Amino acid sequence: MSDEAITPRAPGKKVPIFSVTRVWTIAMSTVTQLVRMKTFYFLLAFALLLLVVGNVSFASSPAQALSTLKKVSFGAIDLFAWLFAIVATALLIPRDIEDRTLYTILSKPVRRGEYLLGKLAGVLVVIGVSLAVMFVICSIMIIWKQVGYMADEQAGGGRKEDIAASLALIAKNGFRIELAAAVYASFLKAAVVAAVTILLSTFASSSLFTIIISILVFLVGHAHSMATDYWLRETDNSMAVQMLLKVFKIVIPNFQLFSFSEGIVTGAALAPGVLWQMTWLTAGYLVVFVFISLIAFVDKEF
Repeated sequence: MSDEAITPRAPGKKVPIFSVTRVWTIAMSTVTQLVRMKTFYFLLAFALLLLVVGNVSFASSPAQALSTLKKVSFGAIDLFAWLFAIVATALLIPRDIEDRTLYTILSKPVRRGEYLLGKLAGVLVVIGVSLAVMFVICSIMIIWKQVGYMADEQAGGGRKEDIAASLALIAKNGFRIELAAAVYASFLKAAVVAAVTILLSTFASSSLFTIIISILVFLVGHAHSMATDYWLRETDNSMAVQMLLKVFKIVIPNFQLFSFSEGIVTGAALAPGVLWQMTWLTAGYLVVFVFISLIAFVDKEF
């Protein structure tokens, strides 16, 4: 490479240890990379799923039909969030190595921590945009069916008390703004899953291995409380066992904590402060896993 091709650096100008601009540049590059992988095609499949569920229902009442529509829709949203977080994140670093993009990035004044944070941020941006689009599609579908059911009830005739009770039941099982909190819970869960996958991909030998182990971690994380209770019940509850359980609780996130979204979908009230608590918990998980990922990533030779 000729000297003219190298951008001259100002004399005495030091490269900052950390730059948000560099992280954001890598994040946007990751978003572009994921878009080129046609990751948004699932939105079409999601819309078709809602159309099928919304128009083919075996529910005995409008309220039950709306409840089924919400459960299927938000269940699909949650499934997409964590599954996409695993698959997309597991493919990024190996693909950069294969395309030799990683060598180009690290040859520039880019820290390895900035690279990892940029990749994670890019995945979360795509997940966030996708969840927002799916929530809008889901909300439109629920409101459309809710308005239709209410119109049918009012046009059907009958006692005013019965009509009012039916309308109230439909409204209870219809759209509520609190449903956005369920989508936010799916995003938080996906963020933790993506951080775990980033950690695994820093030392894994293949993307397939990373995907399989990440899914296993996710499944074990959903049996978090059951596993810890079993170990305490079957052992002597010694100091060594308690220390192992503490390590287990840190290494394997408790994904059951994010299950409060299921109650929101079924109509339960949102507990005050729970979103803030889960946000800080997620931030703690991200700091721990990104830090461990950086330790593993620094030692790798590229």
